[in-house]
Amino acid sequence: MSYRAEYLWIDGTVPTARLRSKTKILEQGAVPPVWGFDGSSTNQAQGHASDRVLKPVFSCPDPIRGGQNVLVLCEVLNTDGTPHESNTRALLAPVADRFAGQEPLFGIEQEYTFFQGDRPLGFPEGGFPAPQGGYYCGVGAEEIFGREIVEKHLDHCLTAGLGISGINAEVMPGQWEFQVGPLSPVQVADQLWVARWLLHRTAEDFGVRVTLDPKPVKGDWNGAGAHTNFSTRAMREGYDAIITACESLGEGTKPLDHVYRYGDGVDARLTGLHETAPWDEYSYGVSDRGASVRIPWQVEVDKKGYIEDRRPNANVDPYQVTRLIVDTCCTALERAEQV
Repeated sequence: MSYRAEYLWIDGTVPTARLRSKTKILEQGAVPPVWGFDGSSTNQAQGHASDRVLKPVFSCPDPIRGGQNVLVLCEVLNTDGTPHESNTRALLAPVADRFAGQEPLFGIEQEYTFFQGDRPLGFPEGGFPAPQGGYYCGVGAEEIFGREIVEKHLDHCLTAGLGISGINAEVMPGQWEFQVGPLSPVQVADQLWVARWLLHRTAEDFGVRVTLDPKPVKGDWNGAGAHTNFSTRAMREGYDAIITACESLGEGTKPLDHVYRYGDGVDARLTGLHETAPWDEYSYGVSDRGASVRIPWQVEVDKKGYIEDRRPNANVDPYQVTRLIVDTCCTALERAEQV
């Protein structure tokens, strides 16, 4: 008796990496082993030395094939066992370990847009739909497009055991969001990548394309982000830590250090309009969706909770954004505890 393991990995395409996958047949009871692939076809090697290594790091049931079949997320290594330069998970892991005692948790809101051909799903040929307004969390065939794909994707994620915490229609036709978390830094990033793969794979069966482009339609339309919610144990217990975290994200060169790694095309989305702050200015505020970082109103009332970094793009690498936020905020909180 055998089963199928679908190996998933993040390639070396720049400026925005893509997901790749291939299938390995394994005997029942066998643990998915280290495997290999042709890195010259994924922007991760040259043809004269093309072998690259797939190291399994996370697995879950395969909701598409069902049965005993599994999805296997992998890190990419060089043949000497060192992390490949495209392997940003390897950069996150030691930072997450260092600050594990602070119990950092993340929830990431993944926005995305369905396209059919060269236009967003729901956009009429040769024109535009009604202005945004009724589409957000809307209902009805005149405002909602692609719900059958979204519901199937949600079913797949839940069957896979991923930490999906919700879905909703967004402000533009064909634009949706799902949320992953709260989970630890490595867990949320691993599971977001798997959920992204499942999204592309599910839409494929409907003949629809998914894009994480941060500004899929130019003009008076909201972009697509990956708002990143973050807390530590201290933040979940007191408001001073909330303010410390917000202040730390605005110190020195930190705002630009983060934004430059928050996804390609961030300047096209963070314009100061459409519920964003300007990409080159940092601000935080209570209930302010025009700020770089929002403190939810309930957090101010309760004097504890979490913050939302609204700057990451839909196409952000979750290993990058979690590493940056943990390193910046947890270092500041550690320093504050020592004073």
